[in-house]
Amino acid sequence: MPLILPLLLAVLLFCLGVYGVLARRNAITMLMSFELMLNAVNLNLVAFDAWRLDGLATGQTLAVFVITLAAAEIGLGLAIVLLLFRGHGHVDADAARDLRERPELQENEL
Repeated sequence: MPLILPLLLAVLLFCLGVYGVLARRNAITMLMSFELMLNAVNLNLVAFDAWRLDGLATGQTLAVFVITLAAAEIGLGLAIVLLLFRGHGHVDADAARDLRERPELQENEL
């Protein structure tokens, strides 16, 4: 199989992921788009590993590490999204930026 086919698929997946991160406001959709970008990277790693044929399987090993990183990222990300939904009733990423706490007013500023 030529190398260009998996690379074109990876570019398509990565572009869809970038579009999802930039165009969507829902935090869960943004997490899914980020996972799509990580899967495109995994596809590139495995495709280049199969193309090199060096016998060390370094691309596949790196892909396993990226999968582990993605699993940790999605676990932490979903925990944050669940806390946001339980506390405020929405998962809108733009509204979440406005939730930071402001410093308390000092007595002389009242």
